[in-house]
Amino acid sequence: MTLRRHQKAVLAATAVPTLLLAAACGQASTSDDAAGSTPSSAASESASADTGSSEASGDYTPGTYEASGSYSNPGGTSTIDVEVTLGDVGIIDAVTVTPKASGTSKQYQEKFAGGIADEVVGKNIDDLDVSKVAGSSLTAGGFNQAIDEIKSEARG
Repeated sequence: MTLRRHQKAVLAATAVPTLLLAAACGQASTSDDAAGSTPSSAASESASADTGSSEASGDYTPGTYEASGSYSNPGGTSTIDVEVTLGDVGIIDAVTVTPKASGTSKQYQEKFAGGIADEVVGKNIDDLDVSKVAGSSLTAGGFNQAIDEIKSEARG
């Protein structure tokens, strides 16, 4: 097994306990949450807006990176593919999210994919903490997992 596949396997194995822990801490889902969208406040609906506080600024090699992230939802486990183009000092120049789910989960992933660029482009990758985009919160878990892998790959 290659190191990258091993990292993906470890990340996938830790995603379910992490989501269960978050659910146990009071993040309840609602009945209109077929794909796992949870309520959140406006303050947590997007990535962090603080782009100047990153202690690791400049520790990334500019380029385009790809990773997959998975997350649990009421229908099982879903996966998304994330492609990020990093510019100087870890600033995100472009992002593409490719939905991999089917059914209702795919609808949430497509909404997430359509709104994520507005939330993260122009921000430092170290400052991202996406929690909900376009009504989809569980998809953010897979996105954040992929971002963590991209950060590991891009460290220079």
